[in-house]
Amino acid sequence: MIPPAFEYTRPGSVDEAVRALADAGEEAKVLAGGQSLLPLLRLRLAFPELVVDVGRIPELRGVREDGDTLVIGAMTTHHDVVHDPLVRRHAGLLAQATATVADPAVRHRGTLGGSLAHADPAGDLPAVALALDAALVVAGPGGRRTVPAREFFVDYLQSALAPDELLLEVRIPKRAGWGFHYEKFHAVAQSWAIVAVAALVRRDDGHIAEARVALTNMGPTPLRATAAEEALTGADGPGAVARAAEAAAEGTRPSQDLSASPEYREHLARVLTRRAVLTATGTG
Repeated sequence: MIPPAFEYTRPGSVDEAVRALADAGEEAKVLAGGQSLLPLLRLRLAFPELVVDVGRIPELRGVREDGDTLVIGAMTTHHDVVHDPLVRRHAGLLAQATATVADPAVRHRGTLGGSLAHADPAGDLPAVALALDAALVVAGPGGRRTVPAREFFVDYLQSALAPDELLLEVRIPKRAGWGFHYEKFHAVAQSWAIVAVAALVRRDDGHIAEARVALTNMGPTPLRATAAEEALTGADGPGAVARAAEAAAEGTRPSQDLSASPEYREHLARVLTRRAVLTATGTG
């Protein structure tokens, strides 16, 4: 289909982009990699009066270190996230999960920031950001602010970004010595996850000292499986992990659609949590 008519601007700096968004108000959309926005435009599910293309802003790309924090520009592509040595060293879970996003063509165009700002609970990266305790830096007319990932995802396809704000970068604490794994169940290759689990585990003296488990597509936003995390603390073997994983679906609100029933998604959350945690501990 042909998208509706809109104005187009391609700012060269963050300040220019923010001014364009502020002038247009709620009638503007940001174009990053375009892998989410362009289908919405073609299907006429979005009707912006202005599209702000941020692809020419250099400070939005790249990966760097800032002390104990890894900083990734919002316009860094999935391909670059997967292959960046700093990401692999300090945020291996992000690199692993990003490698499962769609297909190579999408990964070469799609961006980390675009995926997070789209706030699709079936997307792989929002749950990973939650598990990694990421912080998202945004800029607006009033300056810059930092939003923890746990506060960024508000509802289905809704984030904490105001209409006149732009996502600049993602800040991820380095976690030396943590095991990790992203376990994803999808019907066919390159499709959205029916359910997926992002697991981070820190072991001490043979048992799990701390676990972080986040769920993809188990509600209108990505979710932390807090009951399972608490049950995993102190677990010291496959049996204990399996028992703890039974709590993974507590507090979730999985949807009913053509792919799965809520009950099936709850079952998958338990099974995939067990697999993800066991793999993260090196015992799976």
